[in-house]
Amino acid sequence: MKPWDSHEVSQLNELKIDLEAISVIAHYHGNSDIIMDEQMPIYGGYAGGLEETAIVDVASHLNAFVMSGASWHLDGPVHIRWGSTNTRETLAVAGWTCSAISNHTDFLSGNQYYPCAGPCTEMCFLELAAQAITDSASGREILSGVAAAKGVVENKTTGMEARMMGEVARAAAGVDIAEINKILDKLIPLYEKNYATAPAGKTFQECYDVKTVTPTAEHVKVYEGAKKKLEQLGLVF
Repeated sequence: MKPWDSHEVSQLNELKIDLEAISVIAHYHGNSDIIMDEQMPIYGGYAGGLEETAIVDVASHLNAFVMSGASWHLDGPVHIRWGSTNTRETLAVAGWTCSAISNHTDFLSGNQYYPCAGPCTEMCFLELAAQAITDSASGREILSGVAAAKGVVENKTTGMEARMMGEVARAAAGVDIAEINKILDKLIPLYEKNYATAPAGKTFQECYDVKTVTPTAEHVKVYEGAKKKLEQLGLVF
């Protein structure tokens, strides 16, 4: 790695850190590295509900810069039951937190993406779209994703999810918050009832021609279908 690459160190849940991480931080500072401090507050865990988790999330941001001397903070509120960052609750936490940080500091904040569904599924695209809309509207500078299938299954990440994330974020940028909320109120119910039965999707090898690294016709078709549905909900690409 180069000094200008982001060097990661993780806080522990919630608002804790261990001696190993402190040693890593000291090493990064000694090398004048760019430090990315990561923490994913757990909604429904030690912090509690929406308001409490948002407070902890804001504190995690402050902790990143005060304790770690971080260059930027990687966020990612996650639901204790579903292991996803795209639930209604975690989106609220992420949106409130980032708005507070954006309005009152000059800190750089990123967010991690963990949809329940796997690649090449409409649900996966709709889940991550809800988060990209929230992030863009709340002032998030960095989007880090996408780890489909909750990021726990091998070969279940492809470039098409990141493409949707980027296109949606661009489309949501500058849209009035009242309109953003209307879109989210219509979008989230389309997938939240399916968390327990989220489609597994396909592997990277099934979604792409691995020789040319291009998406299959099926993957493109699912992508375009999800994008059209987002347009019908009011998002203008």
